[in-house]
Amino acid sequence: MRRIYILLLMLPLVCCSSISVFTDHDSGVDFSDYKTFAYFKPGIDKVEISDLDKRRILKAIDLQMSQKLMIKSDMPDLLVSINTSAKEKIYVNNNYSGIWGWGWSPWMWGVNQNNVYNRTEGTLYIDLIDAKTKQLVWQGKGKGGISEHSKNRDKRIGIFVAEILKNYPPKLAL
Repeated sequence: MRRIYILLLMLPLVCCSSISVFTDHDSGVDFSDYKTFAYFKPGIDKVEISDLDKRRILKAIDLQMSQKLMIKSDMPDLLVSINTSAKEKIYVNNNYSGIWGWGWSPWMWGVNQNNVYNRTEGTLYIDLIDAKTKQLVWQGKGKGGISEHSKNRDKRIGIFVAEILKNYPPKLAL
């Protein structure tokens, strides 16, 4: 019983560390035509996060795109833009440990513990825009826990970006 209780207490911590990813794309686009990319500066300038985090995100995108044999260029096929959002989530766990029995007794005792904790859930959007048509052709969205106090922000942001871009280019439907 004690193991189950410990497992249930740790479940929110394990779940919070995961990243959920959603991607969407224009099914009429041939993604094999895209070989080069550049950043869409007006879009990136609007993002309301620290310049340090912007650089972390762009550095992680550079790494992922280079692994996909995409080259950064002044004459790009794709423009990359990002956007972010964050929500503060509050969790309350009510743990009552008392003596349960038949009926009501004024001498029944127990300890009622409320554990309250919060966490920030961040969302990172990566948009890929066709440079010629200026149309959005692919979008990735990653949602997961993030902390301003994390000592390994580079690694966490790198994981976010890698998980999102794992689905680029989209697989062809047969």
